[in-house]
Amino acid sequence: MQEHYDEFFEEVFTEMEEKYGEVEEMNVCDNLGDHLVGNVYVKFRREEDAEKAVMDLNNRWFNGQPIHAELSPVTDFREACCRQYEMGECTRGGFCNFMHLKPISRELRRELYGRRRKKGGGHRSRSRSRERRSRSRDRGRGGRRDRERRRSRERSGRF
Repeated sequence: MQEHYDEFFEEVFTEMEEKYGEVEEMNVCDNLGDHLVGNVYVKFRREEDAEKAVMDLNNRWFNGQPIHAELSPVTDFREACCRQYEMGECTRGGFCNFMHLKPISRELRRELYGRRRKKGGGHRSRSRSRERRSRSRDRGRGGRRDRERRRSRERSGRF
């Protein structure tokens, strides 16, 4: 099952980068509730790339269903993630109203997010805790952010 999911994740991640621009982060919800099932969140480095992706993806289909892509004003979804799920303790299961993010394998994470180092893209690899600290400093600032997310919703089921 993990191998199938990793293949899906890699295919989507790679297509997003090749067609639209550098992907900083991509998350897939593992929830079952109608408002979260099948949601994929992609954070592009540049807002223009996110806008281009939304325009293009709204003309696409996945698994026989139309893709519904939109920009999100939210650039840090940590507050929307279920902390209990991350600790393996969520009692609400797939119908929890907080996001349950489906993880990819460590190997795939290294491969996809490590590409930047190999390309010399000016990004350095950051540990999860360092990444959280730097993102928390960005929270609460007003104005338009350079980084936007696009959300693609596929309602026929989980990936």
